Amino acid sequence: MTDTFAPARPRLAYHLTEGAGPTVIFLPGYASDMEGTKALAIEAWAKAQGRAFLRFDYGGCGQSEGRFEDQSLADWLADTLAMIDEAVTGPVVLVGSSMGGWLMLLAAKARPDRVVALVGIAPAADFTDWGFSTEEKAYIMQHGRLERPNAYGPAPTVYTKRFWSSGEANRLMFGEIAYDGPVRILQGQRDPDVPWHRAPRLAELLRSADVQTWLVKDGDHRLSRDADIALLIRAVEDVLDRA
Repeated sequence: MTDTFAPARPRLAYHLTEGAGPTVIFLPGYASDMEGTKALAIEAWAKAQGRAFLRFDYGGCGQSEGRFEDQSLADWLADTLAMIDEAVTGPVVLVGSSMGGWLMLLAAKARPDRVVALVGIAPAADFTDWGFSTEEKAYIMQHGRLERPNAYGPAPTVYTKRFWSSGEANRLMFGEIAYDGPVRILQGQRDPDVPWHRAPRLAELLRSADVQTWLVKDGDHRLSRDADIALLIRAVEDVLDRA
């Protein structure tokens, strides 16, 4: 199913696979969309298993309306909460990739009665803090935007002052993260974007006792190889069994 609806944000595009709950919702990474390998793989698994699954595009990304450079982390959190509140019913399991892992944690904090389990793939919580040099932060503040070469596509990756400031206002990894459901964190140890040691640190901060960190020694940031996808599906099945 493909549909759009309009909260106060731009109209959002999403695909909903009907099935048994809890509904699994995929949260893409920064400047990514719902057509990625991992989202489509989970969708194929959900269809085969008769499970409910939703993938969507944040405002300004993919098929959704809006201009990318007008968006902030808080805006994309609002989009995520709109999906939880308006597109599905009942409990949800959030699967967040990179920045989507940060949004996953913020959404779980905002909707503790709905989010029953989490799966993070190289979760990049607080990356506006640790992912930019002092010089880059100063450049963003002075010029309003920063472009970086993009290892995953021809166009440069753009970061705006609006996004960076919103990220700084929504940092999580300074103390206990009050979430009690099952959590699985998948992290490649050859990830050039998210240092792998951040995954066990996140596991330490999560209040839940049911947290596991699965390190892939030769894994990169995307974790999109066949073996990585199989591990991801296993993680989703694991938290669903415990949720």
